Amino acid sequence: MVAFGKKLRESQIQEWKGHYINYKLMKKKVKGYVEQIEVGAQNRHNVLRDFSMMLDTQIEKIVLFLLEQQGLLAHRLSDIAQQHHALLQPQNNLNVYHLQELYTEVGRDLLKLLFFVEMNAIGLRKILKKFDKRFGYKFADYYVKTRANHPYSQLRQVFRHVGIGAIVGVLSHNLADLRDLQQRQGRYISIYDQPSYSHLDPVLDSIKVAVERLSNSTTFLQFLGRHAFIMQEELPSPSEDHIEDESQRYHFMSLLLNLASTFLYMVNTYIIVPTADNYSLSLGAAATVCGIVIGSMAMAQMFSSVYFSAWSNKSYRRPLLISSILLLVGNTLYALAYDLNSISVLLIGRLFCGLGSARAVNRRYISDCVPSKLRMQASAGFVSASALGMACGPALASLLQTNFSIYKFTMNEETLPGWVMALAWLLYLLWLWICFREPPHHEKGNLEAYQANPVPVIHVAVDAQPLIMNSGATEQDEVGEEEENDGSEEVQKPASSIVAAYGLLTPSVKVQLFVYFMLKYAMEIVLAESSVITSYYFFWSTSKVAIFLACLGLTVLPVNIVVGSYISNIFEERQVLLASEIMVCFGLVLSFHFFIPYSVLQYVGSALITFVSAEVLEGVNLSLLSRMMSSRLSRGTFNGGLLSTEAGTLARVVADATITMSGYLGESNLLNATLLPALLICISSIVATSCAYNSLY
Repeated sequence: MVAFGKKLRESQIQEWKGHYINYKLMKKKVKGYVEQIEVGAQNRHNVLRDFSMMLDTQIEKIVLFLLEQQGLLAHRLSDIAQQHHALLQPQNNLNVYHLQELYTEVGRDLLKLLFFVEMNAIGLRKILKKFDKRFGYKFADYYVKTRANHPYSQLRQVFRHVGIGAIVGVLSHNLADLRDLQQRQGRYISIYDQPSYSHLDPVLDSIKVAVERLSNSTTFLQFLGRHAFIMQEELPSPSEDHIEDESQRYHFMSLLLNLASTFLYMVNTYIIVPTADNYSLSLGAAATVCGIVIGSMAMAQMFSSVYFSAWSNKSYRRPLLISSILLLVGNTLYALAYDLNSISVLLIGRLFCGLGSARAVNRRYISDCVPSKLRMQASAGFVSASALGMACGPALASLLQTNFSIYKFTMNEETLPGWVMALAWLLYLLWLWICFREPPHHEKGNLEAYQANPVPVIHVAVDAQPLIMNSGATEQDEVGEEEENDGSEEVQKPASSIVAAYGLLTPSVKVQLFVYFMLKYAMEIVLAESSVITSYYFFWSTSKVAIFLACLGLTVLPVNIVVGSYISNIFEERQVLLASEIMVCFGLVLSFHFFIPYSVLQYVGSALITFVSAEVLEGVNLSLLSRMMSSRLSRGTFNGGLLSTEAGTLARVVADATITMSGYLGESNLLNATLLPALLICISSIVATSCAYNSLY
């Protein structure tokens, strides 16, 4: 992978070469400013003024060229429209196919123009980021904010794309009209009554994708898929070799096995939540030890995520097999702890379950072995499997309300979750052994041949401020970028350790990871202590707790449908992010027990607000993270997915430990004692988000 400056030069449309942002010149200017300030030849005010004027000039150049090209396209469409209208006249000799080809040619040129805008947007964003990095000054925040809504802002004119939207509309409608005319159907009063015909022409499909990037629009499937935090690679013109290589790695049954592993693991995580407190009591421990019982699995997962991610560099089948064996052993030990009357065996069983977490493998399989055209669907499947498992775990626990013995083994509501999951993992292990197919490159053990070269994802939003901020989803990091000056090639290697990966994080990404930590902490507090709280205040049975938790889990997909299909298309993601944090805070405040009697309505309502708001927050948080992280974190062992997993898992561990430690204060104080740190963390995340708001791109 080459550095951005060289990539920009190589990607330029040659006849438009003089109209692109002069990234190399501006980078040299930034370097010169640093040297001048160091020797006292310049002051900061003059540097900011000079650089602002230079950026304004560059943007003006882009704007004028964009308007000129839009005018040329509009003129061509006007000429074609005259021929189009002539088709409606009797005894015409015009060819419908000829007009379709003329429209398609305009569409191809429009795609070139869209790509021109995207490349310039990335250049602007990167030079702003470089300036801030070298000077330690939030110039990007100032520059974008002052020009976002100014009536004479060239930046604003570029990224609203009103002219481009009109051209897209003319192309789509007129091609649909030609289609209707060609089939001589005449069923519609006007072309505006017709359904979408974009699928009739590959160029229109490509334009549709580009316009979605420009308008920052999203669908439920895209929004849900982003929860998986799998970096999407966009290849504008993928080679035949790349397509063939993807098809060789893809195996539907292996993908299905990965999704089944994801589902079963989430069931395994939450099936014990309704009964963990009673199980602890039956073994002579306090009810609040359920926090350690639940959290021990997450604690072990923090380590397993790293070694399984590293192992998946060479194989997928072997780590999945070992994962299944560990989970089989762990659940068996969990079930045997009752008859052995040992809390230690119980905890060891849960530790084994955590060590068997293969979510890093599941995520990497989708990222590396599923064709790009199916990756979003597979990512959505990953998230759906997780959500379904989260709901099915407690629901299954509610069905295991029985008590009998087989030989010397007790089967009751505490032990049956372990026995049922042990049987499930045994069946899964057999299915995996028979049906899973190792990707070809893994069979050879050749990691370098196996890994695809990621291509930066280009995102451009509709308004000026979001566009600059959203313009580079998986852009490479600036480390070593100065080598562009001598034309040398910069190879961006994946991070080699957690420390190296952390070093690649910008302050805004760190804020987003902290937000992720907060939401996972709040969700874990609500879920993990639910059995103890409801038993103390409302005397709920295990079945009632299980049904309550299952209902919370079932809200995941409907909430994401609403947010992904509607809310995220109306508001900026950072607006939804901040609003969701405030709602989580409101839900936590509402959960506190003050002087009035604690009611079921207060508890259920506050838990629902907190959980649903956290779910909304997770979607927009990971969506923003996927665009903000360096592409060096999109692959390798220590990738962005691993970092987010570690942040979320750490949050669960800390939350479960908080529940157990708060138990020493007594069950009457447990609720407020656990909610207080959650509230403080939530307020801190709101403050951090507000401070970094204009840099959340």
